[in-house]
Amino acid sequence: MALRAAKSARTGLRPARSRAGALRAHLRRHGLVAYATRASFGLGCDPRDVRALRRLLALKRRPKSKGLIVIAAGWQALQPFAQPPGAEILARAAEGWPGPRTWLFDVAARVPGELRGRHRKIALRVDAHPDAVALCRSLGMALVSTSANRAGRRPIRTSREILRQFGTSVALVPGRTERRARPSTIADPASGRLIRR
Repeated sequence: MALRAAKSARTGLRPARSRAGALRAHLRRHGLVAYATRASFGLGCDPRDVRALRRLLALKRRPKSKGLIVIAAGWQALQPFAQPPGAEILARAAEGWPGPRTWLFDVAARVPGELRGRHRKIALRVDAHPDAVALCRSLGMALVSTSANRAGRRPIRTSREILRQFGTSVALVPGRTERRARPSTIADPASGRLIRR
């Protein structure tokens, strides 16, 4: 994982040895990060940080009511955001993980409204994209994952476009998206119903 050195001085991030540590410090300061996912670059932050969530929603011009996806490198990092699922539901979710399948779980108490939106369920994914997985592992945490674009605009697929549209308002972690890939599907493991194909 590498942070964009050219912008580091203006974002307060050091480009040298402690990149993961510098990025963790950036997130602790309610910072936002842009990183590669399967279909596009994503915008993320600490999903427990209400100030960062509000900054992200404002930057995207995304309504709070919609809610956001949370990704991680493993289920353990996602558990705090969901009520404990039954064994059958968790087994069904595991069939699509790691991978491009986002599942809806009953939301845990104290999850910020900015994260869950108006919903009683929360969207969680154990990701498989190597850049996103490496980022989550290096940070030791889950991340918000929403497409890096302002409302009504097309998702961004390159680092250059991230810098053009967002400048220093986000910390960029360079990476590659998969050409022609589609966003993750979203489904309810309790009913099997597809919310987004």
